[in-house]
Amino acid sequence: MAYSNPQHLISTEALSDAMSQDEANLRIFDVTVTLVPNPPGYKAVSGIEDYGHGHIPGAAFMDLGKDLSDTTSGLGFTLPSAEYLQAAYRAAGVDDHSQVVFYSSGHMMWATRAWWMLYSCGHKNVAVLDGGLEKWKAENRDLSNDVGRYTAGQMNVNLDPERWVNKEQTAAAIEDGGICTINALAPGVYSGEADMHYGRRGHIENSKNLYYDTMMEEGCFKPAEDLRKNFEENGVWGTPRVIAYCGGGISATIDAMALTLIGHNNVAIYDGSMSEWVKDESLPLITGS
Repeated sequence: MAYSNPQHLISTEALSDAMSQDEANLRIFDVTVTLVPNPPGYKAVSGIEDYGHGHIPGAAFMDLGKDLSDTTSGLGFTLPSAEYLQAAYRAAGVDDHSQVVFYSSGHMMWATRAWWMLYSCGHKNVAVLDGGLEKWKAENRDLSNDVGRYTAGQMNVNLDPERWVNKEQTAAAIEDGGICTINALAPGVYSGEADMHYGRRGHIENSKNLYYDTMMEEGCFKPAEDLRKNFEENGVWGTPRVIAYCGGGISATIDAMALTLIGHNNVAIYDGSMSEWVKDESLPLITGS
């Protein structure tokens, strides 16, 4: 079984080939974010220093928290307006015809977040580097310390509202049999038994636990048949629409990308996720597995 939408992933070999051919439309972005302990959770820190220690030659750095988030929301990462995004992508050098590749030096979730955002803006020629910088380095491929920059582009953003849901839409989905809500967090966080939490323990009622790491194998996405089996066994695959959430709309994009790779085309991210949900005491949380 092959991926239905393989164009959303690019292998290290394919990226290296594209670079060697000096593709004028190629745009590579390091979107690394580092999580540091900040009990009871974590604090997200820009990966710009990691980028400076070595990155894929020619790659520019795109700051998810600073350049691609609404910093006034009070949450760690929040989708900004279409106008803001258009200006940010243009400043980064993205055109409508650009071949964009995102990668991170840590977990792939940062690259899939960047991918989901640009994909939801109507840019179809965008992919995630499968295995990220770790796989690139493990294969002894070239690295650079030079700061990469691209000439300003003219990308036009056409944001698809169906790719994102808010708190009210997520709450309404609880009793909607046509929507399956999935929680991408670790089982202990989902159940409320782990030390780590977002201020209140548990998960949204009727949401299923599809831990993002079950989508991965050695830093890469699992084969299509394994992803399909995972979603089928958890009662997700046959549902017309899927909403994915996590702590802050980041690791949920791993699940969303996995579903997209194998052909489920009606998936949305609850952008505020648990970071927003827990702030509203009127919204219940369920503990236990």
